[in-house]
Amino acid sequence: MNEVLIQSLQILKQMQYPTGLFAASRMTVRTGYNLAWIRDNVYATLGLEAAKKYGDVKKTLRALLDILLKHEYKIDWAIKEKPKHHYQYIHARYDPITMDEVWEQWGNKQNDAIGALLFRIGDLEEKGIRIIRNENDLRLLQKLVDYLQNIEYWHDKDNGMWEENEEVHASSIGACVAGLKKIGKIVNVPKELIKNGEKALNKLLPRESETKNVDMALLSLIYPYNIATKKQRNAILKNIGQKLVKEKGVIRYIGDKYHYRNGEAQWTKGLPWLAIICKQMNKPDKYAFYMRKTIGATNEKGELPELYYADGNEYNENCPLAWSQALYIASLGV
Repeated sequence: MNEVLIQSLQILKQMQYPTGLFAASRMTVRTGYNLAWIRDNVYATLGLEAAKKYGDVKKTLRALLDILLKHEYKIDWAIKEKPKHHYQYIHARYDPITMDEVWEQWGNKQNDAIGALLFRIGDLEEKGIRIIRNENDLRLLQKLVDYLQNIEYWHDKDNGMWEENEEVHASSIGACVAGLKKIGKIVNVPKELIKNGEKALNKLLPRESETKNVDMALLSLIYPYNIATKKQRNAILKNIGQKLVKEKGVIRYIGDKYHYRNGEAQWTKGLPWLAIICKQMNKPDKYAFYMRKTIGATNEKGELPELYYADGNEYNENCPLAWSQALYIASLGV
């Protein structure tokens, strides 16, 4: 492993609790990013896998299964009766030590997190990296499929990857479609369940939602999910490249008000994300371009913060961000 990869891996590992779960950022931050998100942990394992840290990959994903096994009663309720309120959905964020839900009123209705987990487990099992331990894990995975069926994920309005306004998100539908396809080799997934998602996805793309024409979240449909068609992929990359890529990061979408300061914040994770995609598309020049930008977005410790403010000179306190650091490792290791 080269020096940068070793350093980046050390930075990422500093955010891992003994349970195997990763904080979204440093364990000491007061922004709430000391907690564990399902989605962020799934993305953290992409970096771990690229660095061949398979023991850590297993520990993290099994910890996520343990969280959901602990809250299995809630999944049972949601399968029996379609959830009407936010709290009835599977939560996206947990205490990384106790594995309890974080009870707070915020956009915790995030269907893509469940799709992401199903995809990741199915993908790794396919590669011979065993995540599933026993019948309990298998039972839970089947229930997650049943859960997506009962909430009718293909037209369910959720808070999406950015935990904001409720609408139908292409990135959420896509995560579920990808997850159901992968896990369908292990548990029972009705074909109609995938078809409904594909139909809804093709209707929406290359848009993210009714209110968002271009959105960084759409990159997930190219990597890691690889479910966008060539035409859809090219449209997504063209839109993001022309409208969202900035000097120190990628803005999530036009008009993003989160950490807005004379312009939309620049999110560092978008740079290694684009680098990975360009490498997989065999575009070495573009890959090198995004890698240079990624390196330019690291601080003096080699850390990638969550975001830089619009002028690109100052970053927020969620530094390092586990998701960004993991994608950086994956971009070095792919």
